[in-house]
Amino acid sequence: MPYPLDAAAVRAWCGLALEALGRERARIDAINVYPVADGDTGTNLYLTLESAARAVEAAFDGHAAAGTAPRLADALGAMAHGALIGARGNSGTILAQLLRGMTEVLAATDRPGGAVADALRRALRRAAESAYAAVEHPVEGTVLTVATAAAQGAERARGEVFEVARAAHAQARTALRATPGQLAVLGRAGVVDAGGCGLVALLGALADVLSGEVSAAPVAVRADAPLPVAAGPAAAAHGAAAGCGAGDPPDDEGPAFEVIYLLEAGDAAVARLRTRLDGLGDSLVVVGGDGLWNVHVHVDDAGAAVEAGIEAGRPYRIRITHFGGTARTKEPEMAARAVVAVVPGDGLAGLCAEAGATAVTTRPGEPPASGELVQAIRQAHAREVMLLPNDPGLRHTAAAAAEEARTEGVRVALIPTRSAVQGLAALAVHEPARSFDEDVVAMTSAAGATRYAELAVAERQSWTMAGICQAGDVLGLIDGDVAVIGADLARTAMTVLDRMLSAGGELVTLVLGADAPGALGRRLERYVRERHLAVDTVVYEGGQHAAPLLIGVE
Repeated sequence: MPYPLDAAAVRAWCGLALEALGRERARIDAINVYPVADGDTGTNLYLTLESAARAVEAAFDGHAAAGTAPRLADALGAMAHGALIGARGNSGTILAQLLRGMTEVLAATDRPGGAVADALRRALRRAAESAYAAVEHPVEGTVLTVATAAAQGAERARGEVFEVARAAHAQARTALRATPGQLAVLGRAGVVDAGGCGLVALLGALADVLSGEVSAAPVAVRADAPLPVAAGPAAAAHGAAAGCGAGDPPDDEGPAFEVIYLLEAGDAAVARLRTRLDGLGDSLVVVGGDGLWNVHVHVDDAGAAVEAGIEAGRPYRIRITHFGGTARTKEPEMAARAVVAVVPGDGLAGLCAEAGATAVTTRPGEPPASGELVQAIRQAHAREVMLLPNDPGLRHTAAAAAEEARTEGVRVALIPTRSAVQGLAALAVHEPARSFDEDVVAMTSAAGATRYAELAVAERQSWTMAGICQAGDVLGLIDGDVAVIGADLARTAMTVLDRMLSAGGELVTLVLGADAPGALGRRLERYVRERHLAVDTVVYEGGQHAAPLLIGVE
């Protein structure tokens, strides 16, 4: 039975599409030869859509808490925003713009019948046009061509909204099969376009939901569990029908780095940024609007690409991936063992990188999804991996990621670190030459022997374990509980240190946040030296935004 295009349908579409991309991920990765043969298009599309699906679930949860129901505009806006902030790679960035283009049209539609069908036609056309505009140098035979074909198929279709969706999906599949004849690199490799293959899966999921082939009931989109949705006929058939088979990817010479970041900037500054980045490299895609953008480019000078973003506005969530030189398709030799750590700041990420670990950097309110952690484990390219969540709230997410990585043949140990300072302690004793089990014990013991604290600023009046705090008070949390309430950051930190060191300690680790006063580290180091004999202190610039100071005592 056909289903209306409403908020529930968007929710179900996210769930079914994520299931389809999860099933097709490896196959799409295998045919990824353009613009770079780095074998990650399927993974990038999956991670982008996972971010979109989580945003939709958050929107539904927020409305449920308020006793209201989300409208179509709410669900679509959340989906587009989630894709924007979570976009990965060239393909994920374009997908985010396709969803944004659809949202610009469909969000204004709350009417039944033919009006919705017509809106979907216009939405698919807007999606294709906005994606073309986002790519600095559009190339035919790519996902852009497939998106245009979907719009054409929708425009020729008559009938209800599900019939429009089916026509768009069918035309996209036809266009996908033709891509090897449009783009020489695909023809030489004997494959269709990987990004287009992912878009066909997405459109197939939409057609299945709207036609009633699958239930549009709420789908659990959680970071710690797979989606239990069975694929409908359109989504399930798209791969074989479109010819998504693996070929021999070519050696690919080009820029050495992929640079991606979110950027807060105005339209004029972004226009200047596009011109500058276009002169630095290729595969330039800039998507977004209303002051928030996602920037993607391939360059040889990653620092220059980031500096250009700084000049344009405020870049953050910066990700730089090295393609491995000119022979980017050659698989590096697997390491015996690696460490993957979740950290809340760029400074902490740098510390982890110096120690040889793969860091997953987070921002306040944006915890990583399980798929992001799985991708980090893959990027570590090791037979054995120590996973450090460094946050009690990520326990289930990290466990789900570890379980999925194990199904891919990676031996993963989840070290129960509850804070970044515990993660640093565990990383300090990591020794790949030890046996796997001995390394797990050593790292777990080091983390467990490290008491942790953090200082935060209260946002509102609240009851705490230490009494009532007011907005603006400095809170000292020890092992996760508020233990001290103060008015001054340094004095509150000193009180916290005294309490932690009263039970003994040999080493104090101070991790300064992005907004911490410049002299705070030196002042606290001097305080420990004068008040607590035989206790050493190390100070790091962590760069985290949520807490001005993290403290560890070993």
